[in-house]
Amino acid sequence: MIRILSLLFFCSITNIILAQQSTLTGIVKDNSGQPIPFATISLKNTTKGTSANIDGKYALKLKNGQHTLSFRAVGYKQQDHIINLSADESLNVTLTSESYTLENVTITANAEDPAYAIIRNAIRERKAHLNEVKAFSCDVYIKGVQRLKGAPKKFFGQDIQKILELDTNRRGIIYLSESQSKFNFRRPNEVHEEMISSKVAGRNNTFSFNKASDLIIDFYDNYLLENKLSARGYISPIADNALFYYKYKLLGESNENGETIHKIEVIPRRENDPVFRGIIYIIDDSWRIYNTDVYLTKNAGINFIDTLHISQQFTKVNEVYMPTAINFKFGGNVLGFKIAGYYVGIYSNYNLDPKFPKNFFNGEILRVTEMVNKKDSIYWRNNRPIPLTEDEKINYVKKDSIAKLKESKKYLDSLERENNKFGIGKLLLRGVSINDRYDKEYWSFDPVLKAIFYNTVEGFAIKYGVTYRKDFENRRSYSIRPELRYGFANQKLTGSLTGSYYYNPLKRASIGASFGNGIFDLNNLGSMTQLGNTINSLFYEKNFAKFYEKSFININTTRELTSGLQGSLAVDYSRNKSLTNNSTFKFIDAKDREFTSNNPFNPTEDTPLFPTYNSFSATASLTYTFGQQYITRPDGKFYTESKFPKVTLLYKKGFNGVLNSDIDYDFVKLEVSQDRIGMGLWGYTSFLAGVGKFLNNKNMYYPDFKHFAGNISTIFPPNLRKFQYLDFYQFSTNQQYFEAHLEHNFAGFFMNKIPLLRKAKLEEFIGGGYLSSPEKRNYKEFYFGIQRLVLRASYGFAYDGGRKLTQGFRISYGF
Repeated sequence: MIRILSLLFFCSITNIILAQQSTLTGIVKDNSGQPIPFATISLKNTTKGTSANIDGKYALKLKNGQHTLSFRAVGYKQQDHIINLSADESLNVTLTSESYTLENVTITANAEDPAYAIIRNAIRERKAHLNEVKAFSCDVYIKGVQRLKGAPKKFFGQDIQKILELDTNRRGIIYLSESQSKFNFRRPNEVHEEMISSKVAGRNNTFSFNKASDLIIDFYDNYLLENKLSARGYISPIADNALFYYKYKLLGESNENGETIHKIEVIPRRENDPVFRGIIYIIDDSWRIYNTDVYLTKNAGINFIDTLHISQQFTKVNEVYMPTAINFKFGGNVLGFKIAGYYVGIYSNYNLDPKFPKNFFNGEILRVTEMVNKKDSIYWRNNRPIPLTEDEKINYVKKDSIAKLKESKKYLDSLERENNKFGIGKLLLRGVSINDRYDKEYWSFDPVLKAIFYNTVEGFAIKYGVTYRKDFENRRSYSIRPELRYGFANQKLTGSLTGSYYYNPLKRASIGASFGNGIFDLNNLGSMTQLGNTINSLFYEKNFAKFYEKSFININTTRELTSGLQGSLAVDYSRNKSLTNNSTFKFIDAKDREFTSNNPFNPTEDTPLFPTYNSFSATASLTYTFGQQYITRPDGKFYTESKFPKVTLLYKKGFNGVLNSDIDYDFVKLEVSQDRIGMGLWGYTSFLAGVGKFLNNKNMYYPDFKHFAGNISTIFPPNLRKFQYLDFYQFSTNQQYFEAHLEHNFAGFFMNKIPLLRKAKLEEFIGGGYLSSPEKRNYKEFYFGIQRLVLRASYGFAYDGGRKLTQGFRISYGF
């Protein structure tokens, strides 16, 4: 027994000794003594390692014993060092610039550069290399830093230095985050990532949105960063059509680990094409990518930033090369804010033959659990692969301490006293907010000027509301909003109370109710905005919008039934009453025009459109998004934009006799839609198509009809569903219909080729709509135009069958 116990004790001590680790630290510099940012340090012939920080400093934990370490950086010659580690040690390394020679290359006058032959081989093998790894899993560490290099003193009246906690020169780190995760991938595009730890400076209770898939940029794809930095993608230097967009220059060859590496400069053939500039490194014979060091500029059409630099290092894993270090550096100037920063990703411990369980890839691309942001400073000190710089250390300490202070009632009360100050100007223009962040209670009072409007039914009127919201942990909340409306011409006071409770963010589940009475648009999709109708009425004597009165009770609920499938149910009871005009006031009297009546079918006489009636109805709908992907966090479920269509099925029943209801109908509709379908260099396409039918229309009144989103105004808010030349009310139906909308944005494909317009970053688009119903057969409209961010202008034509109805300009805005 004693001998057995002694043996067990000896084995335990041996395991402890063998498991002992030490830390190797140092700085990676170049020949001139300057630090090399983001150099990689790894165990030779493995993907286990780390990266230096932006100051060239590194720290690597290793088991005690002998190791061979490889030090690499793009543009520098790899160095291998053998170390015998028994305690914490320091090793500074100086990397020499890689000597790429042309000794074995013959270049004659007027001959094609040898780089072209290499690139053609890489293009020929592109698809094979894209698909050669069917699946993999790996560990990922991501660090993101965003800095302000300069900023205006004030922005919309707010002190920028105080709000963003900057120094006196309005400079400093505004965002610092780190995360560790397990990343899993399977062809063609299935992703599942599980975050292990997360840290965001100054936000102790938040979770990082870092995703490994955001940093992986695969130059074996033809187009990259599609719908991210601009509306169209960027062409890879080895895309199938790359030779049309790039020129190439062989800068030399070198030998790394027994492989011949070609260093090739990629040069845009045209200054403003969506292409990269910089260097790519191609391995001879296999024609794989070894490193990339490329960048995008404003000339390539990127938005929001001026430059984006992308650096990748690949390491051999089981005869293929996988990315082990990826770095995105960016800079720009937005509205006087000079920004700069980087995101670095370290991918290690690859498994190229993972055994994924059934249903492992279920649309959840990232899972963040409750405990990922609970790791303390000791954990990060022992597990952080990239050392913090001095200012990053200070930023963590400063912002984390401030964050704790900001959670105290004393601090929040003092902050709210400043923010909640009442001002007449604020009330008139922006509205007043009274917040109690400690108890998570928020009051919002509508801006007065926005609440005042005019229409011919009510005359000058005001609709004013106050919203109260109470927040709980993990984004659960409820809100209550009372609202009053008074028309001075019809001397009618109406009011309503609306409440909702968002009770399960993980299921996107809520329940709500409202009751009261109010004045509503006859078209339940809306016609004109209150401001638009006010301007048209007072200055042009055009009262486009038509109204009715409704006293109502509504109860509704919505919930995710399964991933990608959202269900909703609503029950409505109302008493509906026709209204007539009560005012003819206008600022400008148009001599050739008079206000029309409130009956859109009898513009000269204010006859009631329908008798006063009661309505009781129920609506059920299901919306399913194919291929829906999402992020799961403790505070909710966050859907990402799907690459596939969304389908909505709706059924609405009007009950006769229930609560004295006077209606009797059954309506069903099916809609299919998708936004921003990527078309590579040609931009993106969006579409919506819907078909519906009243299976029973025994007893219906105009408000119960199926209405369409029309428009007859020159200026309007954009919406793919909206017809740009269709009357708001004339063609609503109580039978059947088919409608379709299609729009394609060329994302500057043509405008980018016009020198005088190129800098404006204008995007050209074309579109059209179609409607067919018993009331309006074969209505068609076509339009074309240009846009910049939220503003767009177009010109179009509308046809009834083969007969042209109208044509004209349209201006729309998205704010």
